[in-house]
Amino acid sequence: MLNVEKVNHDFGGRTILSDVSFRLKKGEHVALVGPNGEGKSTFLKIITNKLMPDEGVITWSPKAKVGYLDQHAELEKGNTIRNVLKDAFKEIFQMEQTMIEIYDQMANYSEEEMEVKLQEAADIQTTLDHSGFYIIDAKIEEVANGLGLSDIGLDKDVSELSGGQRTKVLLTKLLLQRPTILLLDEPTNFLDENHIEWLKRYLQDYENSFILISHDIPFINNVASVIYHIENGEFTRYTGNYDDFKRMYDVKKRQAEQAYEKQQKEIEKLEDFIARNKARVATRGMANSRQKKLDKMEKIERIREKPMPKFNFRYGRASGKIIFEAKDLVLGYDEPLTSPLNMHLERGQRVALKGVNGLGKSTLLKTLLGIIKPYSGEIVLGDYIEEGYFEQESDPNNSRTAIDEVWKDYPALTNFEVRQALAKCGLTNEHITSQMRVLSGGEAAKVRLCKLMLKDINLLVLDEPTNHLDVIAKDELKRAIKEFKGTLLMVSHEPEFYMDIVNEVWNLEEWTTKII
Repeated sequence: MLNVEKVNHDFGGRTILSDVSFRLKKGEHVALVGPNGEGKSTFLKIITNKLMPDEGVITWSPKAKVGYLDQHAELEKGNTIRNVLKDAFKEIFQMEQTMIEIYDQMANYSEEEMEVKLQEAADIQTTLDHSGFYIIDAKIEEVANGLGLSDIGLDKDVSELSGGQRTKVLLTKLLLQRPTILLLDEPTNFLDENHIEWLKRYLQDYENSFILISHDIPFINNVASVIYHIENGEFTRYTGNYDDFKRMYDVKKRQAEQAYEKQQKEIEKLEDFIARNKARVATRGMANSRQKKLDKMEKIERIREKPMPKFNFRYGRASGKIIFEAKDLVLGYDEPLTSPLNMHLERGQRVALKGVNGLGKSTLLKTLLGIIKPYSGEIVLGDYIEEGYFEQESDPNNSRTAIDEVWKDYPALTNFEVRQALAKCGLTNEHITSQMRVLSGGEAAKVRLCKLMLKDINLLVLDEPTNHLDVIAKDELKRAIKEFKGTLLMVSHEPEFYMDIVNEVWNLEEWTTKII
């Protein structure tokens, strides 16, 4: 279906892809995995002609109908979600229009034309019947329900949607198109547990090919049968799911390390012999022979380890016993999202918020922090609260560099201190001097975490902190949250991440006024 040969791509003096080869067979379910910033999303942009490679050949099968989840696609103001989803079927709507026009023009055709046009109309009718044209509304409802769009309302204007909701609309439209090849970049980021489960079943049953980028390991394990691992600009193919890949990769890494160590010992012995014998006439020939052997030796390079992030949340002074108290609190914007809530959060509680998207998890966090006003009711905050808030979405057009982004909030820090803080979060010098808008989702998340870690806090509020983070960063974040001594309030769609961090789970489905 797709063949990629010797693709190279540099960006800003940094090698992203190096001599990459890749193949996709019919019906293969492929996951691209690797650390943040390794070029996974860049690769998808190159194979869909959104970016030009510096070198290389990309060949698609003539039968390939490619569908790409482009999270930056424009959605036109004034369009409803339903109309955007109907656009997935625009080809067969156009066919129906052609058929209607044929019948409208019947009186103007000659006898010969009539026969040809009637056959054309009959062929179109057969295609419409076979393509399920007359149950399109039911198809739209089914997939929209599966991904939670019905909770938002299919008649809602797309210009009123959040970034996460826009992505869900684009994903739903893409699935309705049923392309022969699906390209999915982090599709689970804006889905809750229920909708991830639905997408998992959908992809398991998907008869066509897909290429998936994800850091959600249980999800990959359930849907992928081929893994391409990207490291230091190179692709390596593994058959099996993520766990199979990890076992093979660890063995390969150990073998490479042992081969490197063995060669280094041999080089050391040769260099020692040459140094001791090249000056003596009697042994000079043997020393020269060893030198030739050393010169011809193909050196094994040590595996370049990526900078490991080190996260740490600074605990400030102790807060009062009550963090907040909600009195008849109703969440919402133009309409209420919940029934009146009477609840409180105490110092030291560690709470995860769960529930299907659109119920107000992020809204609850923003209301508690005073970023938005309650729909009705009130929130009484406790004493001495020093909150640290990690927001789910960042500005995609932010042209500040990573270092300037931190400096904006901490102008008293020196250049060295800002660089040191960013480096601790696993960012290289290239990342630190790059604009935020060109960083990968995981790299941008590390910058936002860096800002949070420079602040003394006693209340940690995290909205989907694992979105975009690679496996290593995710594990390190989990350790840092566990060690944080303050109060925790977290939204996450990954039970595997939060279940052994929190001591309580609040389910917004129990409070909502919506039908779910």
